[in-house]
Amino acid sequence: MSEINPPDPVWGLRHDITPAFGARLVQEGPKLHFLADRATLSGEFTPEQREKLDATFPLFIARLEVALHDGRLDPRRSTWITDTVNGLTCEADTRGSCGYVYLTIYPA
Repeated sequence: MSEINPPDPVWGLRHDITPAFGARLVQEGPKLHFLADRATLSGEFTPEQREKLDATFPLFIARLEVALHDGRLDPRRSTWITDTVNGLTCEADTRGSCGYVYLTIYPA
C-alpha cells in the first residue's frame, strides 16, 4: 500500500484569488509575528509585484497591529478588514481564534 501525503496547507483567508500571498500571523497582545512556515504564495507574482509585496508587507503588519489595538480586529470574534496600499490589497481576520490573524495580500 502506498502512503498518501496530504497536500501542504494553504494559509490565509482567500484561495480564489491569484496571485496571492496568504499567512497566519501569531498574535501576542497588540503585536503580530510572522512565521514563514505559516505562509504560502499562490500563482505567480511579477518581479514588480514581489518588490511591492516585500516593501509593503511591514506596513500592512503595522496597520493590522493598530487595528488590534483600536478594536477593529477583535481576537474573540471574526471581523474582516480590508486595506489597500501601494497597489496591493490586504484582507485580514482573526476568525475569532484568540491568537491568530489570517491574511491574504493580492494585487489591487
